[in-house]
Amino acid sequence: MAAVDKLFLGSIPEIYDRLMVPLIFEPYARDLAERIARTRPEDLLETAAGTGVLTRAIASHLPGRSRMIATDLNQPMLDRAAAAKALEGRVTWRQADALALPFEDQKFDVVACQFGVMFFPDKIKGYREARRVLKPRGRFFFNVWAEIDKNEFADTVTQALAAIFPHDPPLFMARTPHGYHDVAKIREELIAAGFAGISVETIDHTSRTSTPRDAAVAYCQGTPLRSEIEARDAARLEDATKAAANALANRFGNGPIEGRIRAHVFAATS
Repeated sequence: MAAVDKLFLGSIPEIYDRLMVPLIFEPYARDLAERIARTRPEDLLETAAGTGVLTRAIASHLPGRSRMIATDLNQPMLDRAAAAKALEGRVTWRQADALALPFEDQKFDVVACQFGVMFFPDKIKGYREARRVLKPRGRFFFNVWAEIDKNEFADTVTQALAAIFPHDPPLFMARTPHGYHDVAKIREELIAAGFAGISVETIDHTSRTSTPRDAAVAYCQGTPLRSEIEARDAARLEDATKAAANALANRFGNGPIEGRIRAHVFAATS
């Protein structure tokens, strides 16, 4: 994983929250929150919380007495999440590295991570940290994206940008969000970290947006893909966004469009 893959800076958090979250993250946040709610946790930790889409979904499913701590490595993303007034008094926000959590052993009933483990530079270490802070028989819930060709908007945008930068294509989406999808490997790494009772389910949803342009802006300007584009030629960010929008329109049509998204949902017991 390139160092730039973890950078959510500048205007990225706002665009990510406004466009990317409803585009691909909300249905999986609802799904994960429902799974978590069935375990009735009193103390819950979320890692890689981003701008809080899963945090909000969990809060809507749990009683007010449940204690929630939401963490992320990127303070700008947490700042965006914490600005949501609906979560005031429900969530403690804290900047933290999921590979070195600042919490004592056996503190939480549940650890949750929405599309974050792909960013861990050491997956087993991250899993061990989640297990360390879980109470005995605690539960670890997380999801990862399937292969990029099973996620149609991401695949289309990536191919469009490869045509714009043929000698050095921006491959953030294929490399990181969609680069950790081998279910058997993930299961092995969870076992190596000490987890048991591992289950996985593959779930398809439909990604919808009002215009191809909105989806193109979401991907090209609301994720670290933006940094990759600008590293190649900062003056061509708008050209790249337009190329992505045109590719989406050519494949899915103009006006409101929709495409398949696919993810794997894991649950494991400490």
